[in-house]
Amino acid sequence: MLKTHHCGELRKEHVGTRVTLAGWVDRRRDHGGLIFIDLRDREGLVQVVFNPETARASHDIAGEMRSEYVVRASGEVAIRPAGTENPNLATGEIEVIADDTEILNTARTPPFYINRENDFDENLRLRYRYLDLRRPRMKDNLILRHRVVKFIRDFLDARGFIEVETPILIKSTPEGARDYLVPSRIHPGKFYALPQSPQQLKQLLMVAGVEKYFQIAKCFRDEDTRADRQPEHTQLDLEMSFVEEADILDLMEELFTALVAAVKPGIKVITPFPHLAYADVMERYGSDKPDLRFGLELTDLSDIFARSDFTLFRDTISDGGRVKGICAPGGGAYSRHQIDELNRLAQTLGAGGLLTIALGTTEDRLEELTMDMVKSAAAKFMTTDQVREMAARTGARPGDLLLIVAGPTDLVNRVLGELRLEMGRRLNLADPDTFAFAFIEQFPLLRWDNEQKRWGSEHHPFTAPVAADIPLLDTSPEKVRARHYDIVCNGLELASGSIRIHTAELQTKIFRLLGYSDDDIKERFGTLLEAFEYGAPPHGGIAPGIDRIVMLLAGEETIREVIAFPKNQSATDLTLDAPSAVTEEQLAELHLRLREEE
Repeated sequence: MLKTHHCGELRKEHVGTRVTLAGWVDRRRDHGGLIFIDLRDREGLVQVVFNPETARASHDIAGEMRSEYVVRASGEVAIRPAGTENPNLATGEIEVIADDTEILNTARTPPFYINRENDFDENLRLRYRYLDLRRPRMKDNLILRHRVVKFIRDFLDARGFIEVETPILIKSTPEGARDYLVPSRIHPGKFYALPQSPQQLKQLLMVAGVEKYFQIAKCFRDEDTRADRQPEHTQLDLEMSFVEEADILDLMEELFTALVAAVKPGIKVITPFPHLAYADVMERYGSDKPDLRFGLELTDLSDIFARSDFTLFRDTISDGGRVKGICAPGGGAYSRHQIDELNRLAQTLGAGGLLTIALGTTEDRLEELTMDMVKSAAAKFMTTDQVREMAARTGARPGDLLLIVAGPTDLVNRVLGELRLEMGRRLNLADPDTFAFAFIEQFPLLRWDNEQKRWGSEHHPFTAPVAADIPLLDTSPEKVRARHYDIVCNGLELASGSIRIHTAELQTKIFRLLGYSDDDIKERFGTLLEAFEYGAPPHGGIAPGIDRIVMLLAGEETIREVIAFPKNQSATDLTLDAPSAVTEEQLAELHLRLREEE
């Protein structure tokens, strides 16, 4: 190689050793005699010194260097002079006295600083992603991702799993989002689809007797991008035979606990992971992916307002709605401007408005609270006992602020769920060094689609219903529970999975309930149903998202920061300028013709 050591590995024990380094010029400082450069490679930085009195030729070459030049330097490792040490560098006690130097390549001035963590425009960073990835934070994210994937592979290999690759070009099937379609040149008028997940393939592997399968799978969904969603993503795809829910979830708890300890030992993981019912978390947190690092649980106040003189809320309750609230500790001191911000947020989320009740000051005592101490638009319609009852139920103390929303149950839960997260951020209630995992279970199997007037799958059509609920498929489909489960952590959904249907009879029944004709069933799912008739074992699986896991571990706000070459928010690859137009010849080969939009 062109170097004997990495820049970041040199320490005091290397003093007196002759080394050859190669990397990029991170910084250059000319002190009128000596020239110093910080030389950077993947492993870190080291200071290299060029002295004209001992190595004139190398000093002259150093005078030509600029930021991001690619250079090679040889010399002896020496202790830095007293008082010049850099405690911020792992190599800060030593330097390399260069006596042989070469510029391997020059560099244009980058469009943004490589050696600073400024908040540069994201699209500019993505356009020059190959430069962005030189920055320490991005490099560390790539290394973290590598370590996460390697740990997962080693963990599962030690437990008898086999890694099997499944095809990227498959048949289009309904998975919950639009497919990316790939036209076939050999079969005119026919298309492959890129997999949204290897769902049917991994089930076929269970029929094949693999028993324990996994892969680090690329998946594709043609849907709008978000902070935690990309057109293409990577997941740990995992399937097991002869298992029940507890077998899979126990394995996942062991995996995640060990993974965090291995790659982020400073993070506290709360164990054991709680098992929570879907309906319960929606009532308590207004979300099926609750952040459990803090409380602020949603509390039903409907019965209290039903006894009040607040006509607006009484009418909502009479119409079948709910009134619920959360307590913001110390929020009683909020200004009118701050309360208006919260009200606008609630309205943006679909609520008619937000009722706030400020409970006096921190010097007051709850049992001595009077309506003179309460600040609220509804104060004149409430009694002291009613306000004290609300405070006791929500766990509020004097000086706190109650945030209350009225309306249909789903709307109230969703709005208060978002307000809960907002107050958690404002009050710094969530410890960034704690991971609070949870398993969410007992999801409904089906959801009614009002637009299409038919049932749809809450997860996907291969999810098994709870055995005791199977008779309800004929009478009350909305009551059927699924053997489906999610893994959530700190407000993020990290994984979804389920015990699968493994008999052709039940699977066909579900397909018909979802509105598929027998011809559709045969065309779309014939292979899977036929396989089930050859002895399919009971099986289930789960698919944690690698991008989201690494985002959480890296403390990033979007998965774009942990993907080497992501798409931007418009689903565009700015580095390679994709998607892009193709030639008429290419279209003709694929038997395609573009039609002008009318």
